[in-house]
Amino acid sequence: MYLTDEEQVILDGEKGEGVQKAMELVVALGKIYGADGLVDITSAHLSGASYKTIGDGGLKYLEDMVNGGSKVSVPSTLNPIGMDRERWAEMHISEDFAVKQNRIVDLYGKMGIKTTCSCTPYVGVNVPKFGDHVAWAESSALSFVNSMIGARTNREGGPGALAAAILGKTANYGLHKEENRAPTVVIEAEIEDTLFNHSLLGQAVGMRIGNGIPYYRGIKPGLEEGKTMAAAMAASGSVAMFHVEGVTPEASKYDISELEVIHIGEKELKDAYDHLNVTDDIQLIALGCPHLTEKEIHEIASLLKGKKKKGNVEIWFCTSKAIREKCSDDVRILEEFGPVLADTCMVVAPIEGTFSRTGTNSCKAGNYLPTLCSQKAMCKDIAELLKVIQ
Repeated sequence: MYLTDEEQVILDGEKGEGVQKAMELVVALGKIYGADGLVDITSAHLSGASYKTIGDGGLKYLEDMVNGGSKVSVPSTLNPIGMDRERWAEMHISEDFAVKQNRIVDLYGKMGIKTTCSCTPYVGVNVPKFGDHVAWAESSALSFVNSMIGARTNREGGPGALAAAILGKTANYGLHKEENRAPTVVIEAEIEDTLFNHSLLGQAVGMRIGNGIPYYRGIKPGLEEGKTMAAAMAASGSVAMFHVEGVTPEASKYDISELEVIHIGEKELKDAYDHLNVTDDIQLIALGCPHLTEKEIHEIASLLKGKKKKGNVEIWFCTSKAIREKCSDDVRILEEFGPVLADTCMVVAPIEGTFSRTGTNSCKAGNYLPTLCSQKAMCKDIAELLKVIQ
């Protein structure tokens, strides 16, 4: 693995212990994955932000990083945390959890990381350009920017992405290299043009191919459809990039004539649906995985306008703080049914302390709720879910 003279000086510790440790981690990962060297990055997006997932050990690690003077050298954003920083009591969060969670966010902020706490940083906060090399650690976000934008990142882990953010460099392997971005299978999709069907499509494809790079025909996803597909494929498989004919920026570069063709239609969507739905009785409806966009909030508000909440099922609407502030009129309608939460989502919040059965419209959440949150899950279209509370 080749290092420039400047990079070797950092590795040798001549620029300080903080950057030396970051370089040691990036180089170690590069050697594991066969990187030929390092590549400069323009941004980073970091996971490992929820106290639920990193615990006291992660908190101590961040304190050590801050005490060692670590600072990021490129624009960097943060993944959702375990609670809304102002409204955590509405989420049944304990004060001890809240104190430690806020401490984690503050520590990241001291390293120069924007504490936006969203899984959709590409919606206005951290937007790479086509061809940019980045180090992103949120599975759906990295797939979105690889695919819909044409930036370049591998599926980074939290510590690796933080190390890359400090250095401004990451190891040059995998999806950073042109030859590894080609499609591996063609997906002929025959689905109705709804957001939920795009989520089911991603679920079905992830279940079928595992990792690989699918090339889609028959769909024209926009922002919302692209993010929900990316999320479902990353959760049901480990897909980190996809192409869509006539939509994504790199799709036209490749000859797909010799690739296997897989047809995904009504039967495959039904199989994906059945795989995720294990209960008809829920205590919580959680929407916004990935975080709700301005368009989604408006559409939900249109469904709820003029109606009254019925029953005891709680509902959470999860989005970024910027989107919540931008959609104030629609948010007022949603707030009549449940809190519009910023900075967090149901997957990284400690919901298992209060709930055991959760409904969602996200196939990503449908995969993670049982494993990370000990939930029996219901996964349906938003309009169907909302019938429970109307």
